[in-house]
Amino acid sequence: MKNTGATIALTLITLAILAGLLPVAWLGVDEGEKALDAYTLRVIAFTLWQALLSTAISAVLGVAAAFALARRQFWGRAMLVRLLALPMALPAIVVVLGILGIFGAEGPLANFIPLYGLTGILLAHVFFNAPLVARFMLSALTTIPPEQLRLAAQLGFSGSAHLRYVDWPILRQALPGALLLVFLLCAASFTIVLTLGGGPQATTLEVAIYQALRSDFDPARATLLALVQIALCGFLGFGVLHFSVQTQTQDALRLTLRRYDGQSTIAKLLDILSILLLVALLLPPLAALVTSGIASLSLQTAFFTALMTSLALASATAVIACTLAWVMATGPARVSTLTSQAGLILPPAVIATGWFILASKGPGLSALAIPLIIALNSLMALPFAYNALAPALRSKMQSHDRLCASLGISGWNRLRHIDLPSAKAPLSLGLAMAALVSLGDLSAILFFGSGQYVTLPALIYQQMGSYRMENAMGTALILALLSFAILWAAESWSKHHA
Repeated sequence: MKNTGATIALTLITLAILAGLLPVAWLGVDEGEKALDAYTLRVIAFTLWQALLSTAISAVLGVAAAFALARRQFWGRAMLVRLLALPMALPAIVVVLGILGIFGAEGPLANFIPLYGLTGILLAHVFFNAPLVARFMLSALTTIPPEQLRLAAQLGFSGSAHLRYVDWPILRQALPGALLLVFLLCAASFTIVLTLGGGPQATTLEVAIYQALRSDFDPARATLLALVQIALCGFLGFGVLHFSVQTQTQDALRLTLRRYDGQSTIAKLLDILSILLLVALLLPPLAALVTSGIASLSLQTAFFTALMTSLALASATAVIACTLAWVMATGPARVSTLTSQAGLILPPAVIATGWFILASKGPGLSALAIPLIIALNSLMALPFAYNALAPALRSKMQSHDRLCASLGISGWNRLRHIDLPSAKAPLSLGLAMAALVSLGDLSAILFFGSGQYVTLPALIYQQMGSYRMENAMGTALILALLSFAILWAAESWSKHHA
């Protein structure tokens, strides 16, 4: 029964992926070479260049902040560590509004930097990814055995020797996977580039695919760009999976972790500078969003319609993604893990391109808009739901299998009385993560919505396009608060039922 459910889920996901890939491959091989012009090459080059720069800046700031937080104890440190998780709960469109509130035309630092173009894209990407790198590296540094730190102090290791012999063996396992993930996220960025790109000179593959389909209706160019996106993100996605397998964390240690390095004046100054840069990166956009959003709340009919649409789509996405993740967790681990990452390895624009081509030759987008939006969001949310559910489910199910078999408990009775009660914590996190992906998504609604369905991110995008920045700030604040409320509720529930 378990394997049957996993087989059905894997088959459905495979069919959905093929429905997106085959039309792209067919049209790309047939006509795609005609679209390989200077514009396409420029888009490819800019995609790689901005992703490389974003990754490099995020790596420098993230690693420096991780070392500073690992070595220093100060008032507010715990709050700052928690703040590192904040960007992951924020939809991209909300962060864009926060950055505009600081560096936009009416912000306190207006004209301080050229916001539209490469600079703005880098700033938004670093806001998301520098804390992500810092979290990964700080987690890795805390796995160093205290005995090694004490021995290094007793031997009088210099800063460079400590880095080489104590820290680097841990970081060289965690860092490549983190950097590959950041590069992949930047290469597949959609909302940030769409809103801050600044025109054809600052367009990535993801945005160019959308423009080719919805603005120019040029499927040949869209399929060529999609094929390039598949090759790029597929290579990087498998790299992420490869390194994530190698970077297994060590068991928690009972001894208190204390670092003795970084006591020189230069090291202290660098750590202070790293912490200040991290605070300067995170707090101003959030403060601008809160202050401007509170003063600009506009609860009109369009807002409530968008809110209800977002909540309905998020609920459907969360249920579908977690159901797929649950049944896949009962199947072959390696196959299920790889299949679940399809939404990460294959960017949404690629799948949407194939579905768009098929829908345009069938019933049309208007008839299939809602199912396609939910399906694409579910595919994007599946990696997060699976990562939250699968490890805990496999562990709990293995511990219950023998007892349930001896008592003759199976099927619905086992699911209701054994599996669901024991998996409340991971299930709540999986549902929350999937809902957050859907709440913050702009790509699916723009590809398939056709203007007849508007979510909160789409409403913010419309308000920005019509220069109603105050209204956009108010809507973005509510979207951010809604996202935080969902995440807080899930974390509180999971801690209570852990």
